[in-house]
Amino acid sequence: MTQHLTLDEGTIAYDLNGEGPLVVLAHGMGDSRRSYRFVVPALVSLGYRVANVDLRGCGESSTGWSGYSRTDIAGDLIALVRHLGGPAVIVGQSISGGAATIAAALAPELFVGLVEIAPFTRAQSVDLGGLLRSKRHRTGTVQLAKVMMSGSLKGWLAYLDLAIPAKPVDWHDERARIVTAMSRPERMSVLKAMTRTSPADAGAHLANVRCPVLIVEGGADPDWADPKAEGERILADFPGGLGELTVIENAGHYPHTETPDKLVELILPFLSKVFAPPRKTGNA
Repeated sequence: MTQHLTLDEGTIAYDLNGEGPLVVLAHGMGDSRRSYRFVVPALVSLGYRVANVDLRGCGESSTGWSGYSRTDIAGDLIALVRHLGGPAVIVGQSISGGAATIAAALAPELFVGLVEIAPFTRAQSVDLGGLLRSKRHRTGTVQLAKVMMSGSLKGWLAYLDLAIPAKPVDWHDERARIVTAMSRPERMSVLKAMTRTSPADAGAHLANVRCPVLIVEGGADPDWADPKAEGERILADFPGGLGELTVIENAGHYPHTETPDKLVELILPFLSKVFAPPRKTGNA
């Protein structure tokens, strides 16, 4: 069942399932918590308490917020973990990967680990060489530009078609749901606002993170000419030894939707490690 957390400017929708260590799932821009529909039951069955959240302005969360930056979203995630009782691991994708970085840096007592899927977690620059080399990256960038400039639903759907190369079995119905949601002007305005935010605020906090981080990139992600290289650049800005990177070859920007079984397989050892009870020492 959908639950709501009331904050100063609006409400954040989420659902909570299972018992055990807390894992918070946060999706990307223009999406909803439905994107984790294949991941939630797997994590619950493996003994985790899973909070699957709609970002501000998305899904069943309210619209009309004053801002949609990663810093704004981080504040919502911190509030949710405090409400539910931490510590937690945040699994954040795209814009919420950057938000997870900020949340962990600002409230280290609440977070024992981060999983960042295809994250925008550092300041970006135009990769002219990459645009020339990679048709996939060039086409994706053009479609996102259409969304940013005019709120083009056609552009967003064209981007998703490229960013999700392996369609899930229910894609026909999910695409129809996305069309219905993003045809609402208030939802499209949130997507436009998110496309115009910069990940520089997240990049400024990378050096302040103190918990372990797992970065998962899709090898066919159109958002970068070389997704692995982007993940490596993020790792370089974290304190030494905190981060690790894995690439799911042929996956796009949404591995949690395209290859959920593979994603769960990758993050389970990470969850087991960060939630492991402290070792006893001496006579304790």
